[in-house]
Amino acid sequence: MDGGGGPEPGPAVPRPSRRLITDPLFGPYWAGKLLANVGIWIQNIASASLVWQLTSSAFLVGLVSFAQFVPQLVLTPLSGAMADRGSPRRQILLGRTLCTLGAAVLAGWVLLTADVADVPPWVVMATALVVGLGFSVGGPAMQALLPSLVRDGEVARAVALDNLTFSVGRAVGPAVGGVVAASAGYGVAFLLAAIGHLVFLGAVFRLRTPGAATAPGPRLSVVDGVRYLRTDPVVGVLLLGVTAVGIGADPAVTLGPSLADVLGGGPELVGVLASAFGAGAFLGFFVQVGLVRYLDHAWLATSGLVLLGISAVGLALSWNVPVAVTAFVVGGVGLTLAMNGVTTLLYARVPRAYIGRIMALWLVGFVGSRPLAATLNGALTDLVSVGAALLTTAVVLAGAAAVCRPAVLRRAAPEA
Repeated sequence: MDGGGGPEPGPAVPRPSRRLITDPLFGPYWAGKLLANVGIWIQNIASASLVWQLTSSAFLVGLVSFAQFVPQLVLTPLSGAMADRGSPRRQILLGRTLCTLGAAVLAGWVLLTADVADVPPWVVMATALVVGLGFSVGGPAMQALLPSLVRDGEVARAVALDNLTFSVGRAVGPAVGGVVAASAGYGVAFLLAAIGHLVFLGAVFRLRTPGAATAPGPRLSVVDGVRYLRTDPVVGVLLLGVTAVGIGADPAVTLGPSLADVLGGGPELVGVLASAFGAGAFLGFFVQVGLVRYLDHAWLATSGLVLLGISAVGLALSWNVPVAVTAFVVGGVGLTLAMNGVTTLLYARVPRAYIGRIMALWLVGFVGSRPLAATLNGALTDLVSVGAALLTTAVVLAGAAAVCRPAVLRRAAPEA
């Protein structure tokens, strides 16, 4: 059961990042999530490459992302309400168990199939759906739990470190997934993904956090979470920004196989391109550390959206691998700046009693936008070209950057 073991009252000066990642409460959680995110991206890239190898259809590659992320459009708001009124830790355990199961079943199916060409694409999609169900159950709980793992005044730094696990996962996972799939086979790649989920499951199982306060009943709680947006429209704008970031991040997975094919590569190049995006996201962590001394989080959020748009244009116009890699690195930096900026602003504005429900909408925007983006990107690529899909993404990002401009994001929050 949850209880005890919470962070001590915060000092005047927040602890540095190295102290947070060695903290007995935050550290194991952070390390486990880091390995899980590496596993997620191993599975994402291996799944995309496998379906492309089986079908040569960008649309069907997009359906894998659709299957993984569509549950979050339906279930995440309810899951966020549960996180506000129940035990985030138990939700994370249940969600991560589903993720482990989905990856393990896919690994077993592929390993037991004599010829990978005989693996039905629907198996990849079905197991992606199970993983997506796990994300929808545990995702809001992870966001709601984060502030309770650190002291007052350390949330912004914890958000940056939490997003760093995502960035490292994007940098390392695709490269590992591409190399392992090409050398040892897709089954081994999916097995590594399952192990990553299992490690995080163990870290959360050992975690002890303070119990959550009881909030209104689940039905009213979901409605209240949406209703809260009317009291603070800037929160809605921030959620729009998160949605745009999710759309801007999709090409690294959905369009990776198509772009690699245009550039004359295979699974290894798919991994290289996606890892370039992740490497840029990792670099963005250090760029943000330097910029935050001169720019506030509103500027960081808007600048990140602009960089994602520039990256999409660069990819649409790329004619060789170095140009494509550079464009993905730029996009990765933009991803981190936008994600950290928007998320930090949300944590600063939203009352703790609503954080689970609002961060559930955060996940609906960031991850729930992926099914729509993946389907549209895949269809445009098959019907027109990969360049057309990328330019469409750039237009969406430009519009989002205009709406999420600093003057809007800095508007004062309403009084409680």
